Amino acid sequence: MTSPSPGFTLWTYRRSFQLEGRPALVVVKSGLKGMLSTLFVDGLDLAFDYTPFSGTDAARTHVLRVTLPEGKQLEVEAGFISWTQVAIAARLDGELVHESHPGTPVKMPDHVAKMVTQTTADGKPAADMDKLKANRVPIAVDVVTGLLFFVVAKMTDLQTAALVGAGVGLALVVAQRFIKTDILGGMVMFGIVMLLLSAGFAWVFEDDEIIKMRSTIIGLIAASAFLTDGLLGGRWLGQGMSRYIAYVDIRPARLSIAVGLTGLVMAGLNWAVVRVFSTDVWLFYTTFLDTIISMALVLYGVQWARRGPARA
Repeated sequence: MTSPSPGFTLWTYRRSFQLEGRPALVVVKSGLKGMLSTLFVDGLDLAFDYTPFSGTDAARTHVLRVTLPEGKQLEVEAGFISWTQVAIAARLDGELVHESHPGTPVKMPDHVAKMVTQTTADGKPAADMDKLKANRVPIAVDVVTGLLFFVVAKMTDLQTAALVGAGVGLALVVAQRFIKTDILGGMVMFGIVMLLLSAGFAWVFEDDEIIKMRSTIIGLIAASAFLTDGLLGGRWLGQGMSRYIAYVDIRPARLSIAVGLTGLVMAGLNWAVVRVFSTDVWLFYTTFLDTIISMALVLYGVQWARRGPARA
């Protein structure tokens, strides 16, 4: 039987072990559609198990069973034991012969299982990873442009980095007219406006301390825009932002409000970092830590955006 495809593979885990002197291997592929575990013994593909990325079956531990040529029964459990770690446990005729993470049950943690097994009101999986697959190019563009700002700022100065960011944004808008693939996603015009405001800020003010405050000032402007959009029903920014989220039951108005509130918090944090720490610390924060913190806040906001009436 041909094994199902996990879709675009995000990560591949390999867990090898010895089975009475014979090489054995479990390959776990985590993709946009689901997770596929395959058992190899002596290089032969002997068994597989598959679960979808989301839905009621998503948290199930994989069980790979096979009868070996000598008649013994091999059973291998495989599955996530955290957000990022996969473990296996192998039993031969019921006797434990290998654990990749000794003493740790091969079971998805409850907080992870709760996220992946969520369903909509009609019982369908709440997460649809095809949404992210469709937007993987613009997401990659966002990441690359962020790294570009960091590199240019380290090699030159903040003014140059802001102007380069605006130039790249405008170039992407022009390129989009000639490229069929969507490279800018649902936030294109808003993102370009923010880049231009940032570049204008850098052009007018040449003092590094003032330029560092641009994240606070621009953040307040962006937060105001999202909050206004949320109060008006989320038809513009909320709808565009929802393209980057896998859940299919997002309320755009609530999403805009959540992002707006996150923007207010991040603007305050940026102000605090600028006031207390050096430029190098701020540059590291604004490129890496800022993203991590804001993503954590947005995750909570997304859960709130999935509840309540469709227009709230």
